[in-house]
Amino acid sequence: MTIYSSFPYQGPPRSISTSTSNGIRLALDQVRHRVGRFELRYVRLDDSTVQAANWTPEATSANARRAAQDEAAIAYIGEFNSGATAISLPILNEAGIPQVSPSNTAVGLTTDEPGSTEGEPDKYYPTGKRTFVRIAPKDTIQGTALATLMKQDGCANVFIINDEEVYGAGLARNIERSAAELGIAVLGNSGIDPRSPNYRSVAARLKVEGTECFAFAGTTPNNAVALFKDVHAAMPDARLYGGDGVSDSPFIDPEQGGIPANVARRTQITVPTLPPEAYPPAGRRFFADYAKAYPDSRLEPYAVYGYEAARLIMDAIRRAGNSDEMRAAVVEQLFETKGRQSVLGTYDIDENGDTTLTDYGVYRIRGGELRFNHTIKARATPP
Repeated sequence: MTIYSSFPYQGPPRSISTSTSNGIRLALDQVRHRVGRFELRYVRLDDSTVQAANWTPEATSANARRAAQDEAAIAYIGEFNSGATAISLPILNEAGIPQVSPSNTAVGLTTDEPGSTEGEPDKYYPTGKRTFVRIAPKDTIQGTALATLMKQDGCANVFIINDEEVYGAGLARNIERSAAELGIAVLGNSGIDPRSPNYRSVAARLKVEGTECFAFAGTTPNNAVALFKDVHAAMPDARLYGGDGVSDSPFIDPEQGGIPANVARRTQITVPTLPPEAYPPAGRRFFADYAKAYPDSRLEPYAVYGYEAARLIMDAIRRAGNSDEMRAAVVEQLFETKGRQSVLGTYDIDENGDTTLTDYGVYRIRGGELRFNHTIKARATPP
């Protein structure tokens, strides 16, 4: 059987994608690429291009079609970006291939809750059957976590900027809604052109509005560093916030083109990954095993999620047994996941394909690295 993964390895996403893939490899290596009578082959695909330095629809659809045409394909780990999954999911769903994302958080991939758009999630499932699960909490949770953090910090108002991708636009709507629920005035929620040479006019608008707190919903490749630098230059006393889309080295490390130290001091980021000591023993062992297996690889936040995605798939294969319809049986077992004791803690997969995990870590940036500050036990506010 073949397990595929699809992440972007060109441009800023390279480091976090490599680390996530290493987590997958580690899980497979620990069982010597076997589950019962099945030998598991791992194929790592790239959904980005050199020219774009980010994922592209063309590369993503090509990856999904390759897996869909492979009779040996038993699972697909990916995409890393929610917008990419919006493209690959319908292709894989038609082929009946189980898809597990270690990082997607866009609400509309699984539900029609606030943050989704018209037609979601049904348009991603042409067969009418669910085949997609994710192990990172969706953005109704992350939006609440960010708004809760801003409330804790005393933000009276916030201006939200998003990158207009599936992930960024959806997260922005959830931040906006959660902030309003908590009594934080939302001064605006605007999209940007990620190809703009600078964002001085955007920053000037925020300053005129009297912005105290700024939140970005988007990813590093969409010019996040330039945006944060220009906002800080215009408003050096403003508090700056980002979601997990800017939790990678190219955003936090100045040596890799990330934000400088003076901007980093004003910035906080929410990530579902917690520090090693906050995990159960199995989680703590993962961090030690990863360091031993990949001593020269930077441990990025989603490595542990890549590891768990592979472990979850292998457990589903084991529980599926020797079914004549292995793909369908693996899908069924993924959705039957209840009380799973994993490296991330104990969780269920619900009927939509979402994890019941809800904890988010709050991180500051020091010396080009994320430094854990505290945990927010977020819960989505009711519609």
